[in-house]
Amino acid sequence: MPARADDSYVVGRRIVIQGATGSGKTTLARRLGEALGVGVLQLDSIRHEHGWDSVPWDEMRERMEAFVAAHPEGWVSEGNYSRVNDVTLSRADTLISLDVPWRVSFVRLFKRTVARAIDQRPLYNDEGPHESWRASFFSRQSILLWSITNHQKRKRRTVEAFAKSAPGTRLIRLRTSAEVDALVAAASITGGARPLQTWSGVSQASK
Repeated sequence: MPARADDSYVVGRRIVIQGATGSGKTTLARRLGEALGVGVLQLDSIRHEHGWDSVPWDEMRERMEAFVAAHPEGWVSEGNYSRVNDVTLSRADTLISLDVPWRVSFVRLFKRTVARAIDQRPLYNDEGPHESWRASFFSRQSILLWSITNHQKRKRRTVEAFAKSAPGTRLIRLRTSAEVDALVAAASITGGARPLQTWSGVSQASK
């Protein structure tokens, strides 16, 4: 069963984080990477490296494989791409679901989207895409519309990933900020709060 808030959290060193857009995947991945001193892979930073959906699936898979091979000491991967996430899920010893209420993730996403539309800085790297008012608020491809229409689908897919996980995989569902903080605190004890490792093979996400 997934760990509850009053359990003693135990995380491994090959961690996959899934959750709805705006649930806090990137922030948790960074915090766990710092706590454990392992590499962090943000799948969006590959897929959107030169613009939205600019990297083909076969190249993305190859780069994920290269990341895993380059980090035998451990890694944290965050993202929901069903076409390629078997690369990390098949090797994970810990699967984390950020199962925050939709209203929480949507408010976070709305604030982030507005801030990015105002700022206009490229995401993920200097050649990355940027948010626009038109795409964010007046398009069928709006990330806000995606959040509204895909939240329940994302939850179902995470349940499926839990059900298909290999025997012995740690399954952790986090619903509140307090649970997230408790998990990171447990990881800090395990990892000794070592420096975050980076990898030149994948563009680092802007924080």
